[in-house]
Amino acid sequence: MMNKIVANAEEAIQGIESGMTLMLGGFGLCGIPENCIDALVKKGVNNLTCISNNAGVDDFGIGLMLQNNQVKKMISSYVGENEIFENLLLSGKLEVELIPQGTLATRCMAAGYGMPAVYLLAGVGTEVAEGKEIRNFNGKDYILEHAFDADYAIVKAWKGDEMGNLVFNATARNFNPLMAMAGKTTIVEVEHLLAAGEIDPNEVHVPGIYVHRIFQGTNYEKRIEKVTTRPNPAHTH
Repeated sequence: MMNKIVANAEEAIQGIESGMTLMLGGFGLCGIPENCIDALVKKGVNNLTCISNNAGVDDFGIGLMLQNNQVKKMISSYVGENEIFENLLLSGKLEVELIPQGTLATRCMAAGYGMPAVYLLAGVGTEVAEGKEIRNFNGKDYILEHAFDADYAIVKAWKGDEMGNLVFNATARNFNPLMAMAGKTTIVEVEHLLAAGEIDPNEVHVPGIYVHRIFQGTNYEKRIEKVTTRPNPAHTH
């Protein structure tokens, strides 16, 4: 059995160099590979192209890499909640490719499945379609969208074993499984690293065949992007 366990994030990101393309799992603040992002910030690699649903917030997630001017281009679906991102974009220091969320997911999936491209409906007749091949199937136009080509995929799972089998917790699954399948080299940080056989095969969300490096993460923050609670009835009178 190939040993996929590495000691920590610093060891996990070895080989990531300036100018590479990275996929980073997560959605909002949920399922973010925090340890690897911190290690990338410390390593100081720059000129990166980052494929991620969103760009973190100012002081967390990919936002930390933006703060450090490490990202040349963001390929994302939703980029609100991040003032640094906005300033970099408006000042011309950051290239941004906005993609419909379903298209982002499907282009990840296509890479994982080994398909070079897919035809999709989303974005027909909009800026999304500019410069892309359009083909008509059964009376409907579709855009040709290419699979992503990422050097590394960096994801976070709830549980993983030494063979790389992964289980995600609730909505923290989000983009992580698709990206785990899609990277040329896939790095996984987990909250709980288990021995082979400790995960019920029926519960595995991503089989270990897609995973190249795995490590036990530390100091995870369970952040909430926006706290929305009902007023306490006792305080409304």
